[in-house]
Amino acid sequence: MRVRHPFGNAVVFALALGFAVALAGAALADETCNSPYVTKLIKGQEDYVYVWALGVEGLGDGSDKLVTVDVNPKSKRFGKVLNSVSVGSRGEAHHMGFTDDRRFIWAGGLAEPKIYVFDIGTDPGKPKLVRTIADMADKSGYLGPHTYYAMPGRMLVQALSNTKDKGGRTGMAMYNNAGEFVTSYAMPTDGGGDGYGYDLAVNPRKNVLLTSSFTGYDNYMRPLGDVVKDAEAMKRFGNTMVVWDLKALKPTRVLSVPGAPLEIRWSLKPGDDWAITAAALTSKLWLVKQDKGQWQAKEVGTIGDPAKIPLPVDISITRDGKGLWVNTFMDGTTRYFDLSNPEAPKQTYQKVTGKQVNMISQSWDGRRVYITSSLLANWDKGGADNEQFLRGFTWNGKELAQVFEVDFTREQLGRAHHMKLGSKSLRATPPPR
Repeated sequence: MRVRHPFGNAVVFALALGFAVALAGAALADETCNSPYVTKLIKGQEDYVYVWALGVEGLGDGSDKLVTVDVNPKSKRFGKVLNSVSVGSRGEAHHMGFTDDRRFIWAGGLAEPKIYVFDIGTDPGKPKLVRTIADMADKSGYLGPHTYYAMPGRMLVQALSNTKDKGGRTGMAMYNNAGEFVTSYAMPTDGGGDGYGYDLAVNPRKNVLLTSSFTGYDNYMRPLGDVVKDAEAMKRFGNTMVVWDLKALKPTRVLSVPGAPLEIRWSLKPGDDWAITAAALTSKLWLVKQDKGQWQAKEVGTIGDPAKIPLPVDISITRDGKGLWVNTFMDGTTRYFDLSNPEAPKQTYQKVTGKQVNMISQSWDGRRVYITSSLLANWDKGGADNEQFLRGFTWNGKELAQVFEVDFTREQLGRAHHMKLGSKSLRATPPPR
């Protein structure tokens, strides 16, 4: 497989320097699961939760939007919406990510190749849309940007689909922080690769990037009930993870992980060099680690009753690598697993936190947990089960206690999906005059 790599010597040196710096700081990649290259970690009380929400026709302006919620218990507006920024269209808003300097959020939708850049550094409480990147399809041939991962001076964007047949074969696009396209990397289709993509996460100390796999536009834009009833459609889900050489950004090994492995979480404990993921269709936890120098994937746990298809959709690892939160969409349940022995995760807690739940984020100290409700517009439940919310909880190690809720339907904000945390202290210092 040929990969274009037009970096000049100066850029290669800068990237290598960034990788070396990250070796010492990789353990700071939480809050819950940011890139290790993201600076300005919030170790104290966060002030805001940014929620990337899907527009709903006839609800408010009907557009996708970035919503800012006050989450500081000392604030008079605790649990209230402070601001929302609409992008003026609906594109199946999904995920977002910080740039390495944490001054901007990149976000996008799965129905289009557009990427929206929000300035959160000038005024963290009032993000502003400052750029729309619309050349992803033309430059890379990929559609449905999903994961936005900060690299030194760059953003690596994992797509879910392609513009040719809107299937699951896809790849990653590299941009610089100014929003200029640099190059692209196809997901491997040889050596056992299926060409599918979903999440990505790096371990700079081991010079490894891991990617996971889901499905393409032709599946995720259809109603879930139709997909489940279509035997051919059910065959079009990813069953692999790929190990990449991080510095060269070349695939080195394809791992068999059946059932659409989704979010990837490296342990943040110094000295730990393993990652964990959850396979959505099989409700299994998989551990990725080296064995005799070779990266391997091993099934290590079960989430709920797989026969009932709980559909694990998001996971969040604690900063010490000893605990894992898992949200399952179909039964609206949040579970906690003890990862003291990552070879044998043990569920120690569960609670129904909604009629449908999707993303889960936790604070650096693990004392606060945030949950949203929407998976995909055509996969969310209907009727009274179609709850759309951001809920905030406290966690004392034994019990989740809800402390606030923002009803996104009542507030006419749409469907609440991905989250990132913000702080007043992260206001950027104005450049000298």
